[in-house]
Amino acid sequence: MPTDAIYMPRKTACVALIYGKSHWNQYWENTLKRDNLNIGTHTTQSVMLMPAIGITNRFNLILSLPYVWTQTSAGNLMGQKGIQDLAGWLKYKAVSVGGFSLNALAGASIPVSNYVPDFLPMSIGLQSRTVTGRLLANYTHRQTGLYLTGHGSYMWRSNIRIDRDAYQADNRIYYTSEVRVPNAVDMGVRIGILRSKWQTELWAERFACTGGDNIRRNDMPFPTNNMQATSVGWYAKIQPKNIGLNARIGYVTNGLNVGQSTSYMLGLLYQINGK
Repeated sequence: MPTDAIYMPRKTACVALIYGKSHWNQYWENTLKRDNLNIGTHTTQSVMLMPAIGITNRFNLILSLPYVWTQTSAGNLMGQKGIQDLAGWLKYKAVSVGGFSLNALAGASIPVSNYVPDFLPMSIGLQSRTVTGRLLANYTHRQTGLYLTGHGSYMWRSNIRIDRDAYQADNRIYYTSEVRVPNAVDMGVRIGILRSKWQTELWAERFACTGGDNIRRNDMPFPTNNMQATSVGWYAKIQPKNIGLNARIGYVTNGLNVGQSTSYMLGLLYQINGK
């Protein structure tokens, strides 16, 4: 994953087929936590193909391509569906001393379908091209497999085009179809155990835009919003041979201009040996 210090060996790949689901019935409108009878429970589901490829023992390529669909349990908002963004990560182990490693990651994503970005919360994405730089530190106790991982990232996001001649943001009206999507930072910490055939961990993550405005009272979200979220959860993987399974549960404890979501993930793993 782009959030760990685990590497596929040279000439080896692991392909994951991952199903994800998240849902919420309360959200933060600016700092006001509320529900909305026009939405009820909002649900996002996805199926994603994710290969991790060992170019060398210290240098990996990770790709992902999700198909996403949204729906609500109430109201008249039409759910959206489609292929979202093709994303890629380069992960390099820059320093390795004993059980400590320092890892540099570079990521990028680009939309691959013409989905609508300004129909939040039903949109499947923001149509923004992104570039991310991440530094990840890890210490693993070699005898027990107990590890501690921390990372920090900065994400540059491009402007987008919407199908309007004007829009309102930052208490102003902009007479243009070009929308500035705020950049973002994220950070995370993980503590767990990694063995040859299984892994389990507890994690906490923080995501925050570096600017942006808030959802106006009784209005819909918009790509310019300052979205922030703190999440906690659990992750596990079992892979005794070539075939394995992984699972993830997450919960948003607090946020700004986001839904208080509970998320689940279940993946089927298959390891390919270059020999």
